[in-house]
Amino acid sequence: MAHPERLSLPSRRSFGLGLAALAAPWPARAAAWPERALTLVVPFGAGAGNDLTSRTLAQFLESELGQPIAVVNRPGAGGEVGLSAVADAKPDGYTLGNFSTPGIVTIPIERRPRWTLDSFEPIAGIVNDPAVIAVHPGSPIRDIADLVAAARKEVGAVTVATQGLGSASYFSIRLLELAADVRFEPVTYNAGPQSILALAQRDVVASTANLGEGMMMASGQPWRPLGVMAAERVPLAPGLPTFREAGYDIEMGSLRGIGAPKGVPEAVLDILSAAIGRVMAEPDYQAACARTLQPVAYLPRAEYAAALRRMDESYRRMWRIQPWGR
Repeated sequence: MAHPERLSLPSRRSFGLGLAALAAPWPARAAAWPERALTLVVPFGAGAGNDLTSRTLAQFLESELGQPIAVVNRPGAGGEVGLSAVADAKPDGYTLGNFSTPGIVTIPIERRPRWTLDSFEPIAGIVNDPAVIAVHPGSPIRDIADLVAAARKEVGAVTVATQGLGSASYFSIRLLELAADVRFEPVTYNAGPQSILALAQRDVVASTANLGEGMMMASGQPWRPLGVMAAERVPLAPGLPTFREAGYDIEMGSLRGIGAPKGVPEAVLDILSAAIGRVMAEPDYQAACARTLQPVAYLPRAEYAAALRRMDESYRRMWRIQPWGR
């Protein structure tokens, strides 16, 4: 909260002006917003893709808003803990959250958190990091067809490192199972770096990750992606084929964005949306994302909200057909 200025006895005229200002509608008073520091909650630990995305954006957004932004990590329960903190925050725009799929839509489907997708105001999508499946460079599995053939040959023989039930990595394996009519043996790790290490040590046959995040975490580690679950080849790795090219029409990954608690005034949401839009267009920001292997994919406020709604409908259909983990 801003520190109050020293009080002095107001004149009758200034007192009347003060009352008029207090009575003014929010948009008239929001012109000076923000008047103090903001907090950006990351519902995952430090160092992972969502954390990197948030810290990169915050660095540039501070200049646009003219206020510092504290990036706070609140990991736990696959993102539920941090998202609960955002949902419970005062809806004044000073607390923002890093949202990522699928968790922002799947957590309320598979369990009962204190929030739903309707508890938030989506502001902008900023990064879309598609999923990959990788093997050890010494593996006899050379491509997606080999991976499917190995799983088909012996049920349970192909172990795959994932980051837990309901995660993007979990769904990437599940979608391939459904598309290819095979079964893999998932092995759960708490975080991406652990799954990358498991592959390096050959504790598993394959490992899942998001492309940019995986390339960062696997730097110096034996890690060879077989394909990317995107609609088309990705500039980060133009030589990497899509799963669609291998005959499996699969798209999966992590759409990362920024949101706020439900109820933030429209005038403040407009300020935030416009500021993020300007950041996304900055060449220096784009260069920073390129250096840290973050696939920039800007979605303005309405488009981002619509994308989350479409995902929510898709995952609910999947849950009705076959609840994951059951």
